[in-house]
Amino acid sequence: MKRGIPVAWQKLAFQKRAWQKLAWRNLNRMVTGGVLALIVTFGTSSLNADQASVHSDPAHQGPTLLVMGDSLSAAYGIEQEQGWVALLEERLEGQATVVNASISGETTSGGAQRFADIIGQRQPDIVLLELGGNDGLRGLAPNQMRANLARMIEQSQQADADVLLLGIDIPPNYGQAYRDAFTGVFHSLADEYDIPLVPFLLEDIALNNQLMQSDGIHPTAEAQPIILENVWPTLEPLLSERASEIALQTSAQ
Repeated sequence: MKRGIPVAWQKLAFQKRAWQKLAWRNLNRMVTGGVLALIVTFGTSSLNADQASVHSDPAHQGPTLLVMGDSLSAAYGIEQEQGWVALLEERLEGQATVVNASISGETTSGGAQRFADIIGQRQPDIVLLELGGNDGLRGLAPNQMRANLARMIEQSQQADADVLLLGIDIPPNYGQAYRDAFTGVFHSLADEYDIPLVPFLLEDIALNNQLMQSDGIHPTAEAQPIILENVWPTLEPLLSERASEIALQTSAQ
């Protein structure tokens, strides 16, 4: 069995020819025009109050979560409050601080360049690392993507932050060899650094036209609760463990 590629996506070439052609046609058109739908930059590489959205209860000393992602976590094409990160903040009900440092169009290289400053400023307890999709859509080398993600994982662990890796896949028209190398990056990193992995962030979404925007790449507002449910079972144990540690530290002071 090939590791790291969801069964549904393995069948995509046979089940979703129309989706494949639409995504490829849209991608080619956007590249020709000089703009990828996923590559929309907001601001400079340094983190400031306009770049990262922060939701917290100042009176609560719970864990701090840093979401480091691209358009899939930046609520591209929908209202910010509809995005899965905002829904996560609602679910936490003030029991944690959520910092969303996601930027539409971000690659792993761009994320790695600004990550040290962000983690130094925010000092998160948990880092949700959701990057790589733009690397794949642009056909960048998987080994370079791996090096960039590894750099951010190591910086997180050096700062005593837990890491949750959020994996993604790319359409079949990129070729099976490239897809295998691309998705394999997430699994090999999870194994090497002993960190939890959500293998496919868009599980139960990517093949449903009703849950994807017209570009065939970005999920709709209706898909955001499903994304959260894909993340939550792996994230919740990390949250519980960190919350317990913080509670013990607070009681000991």
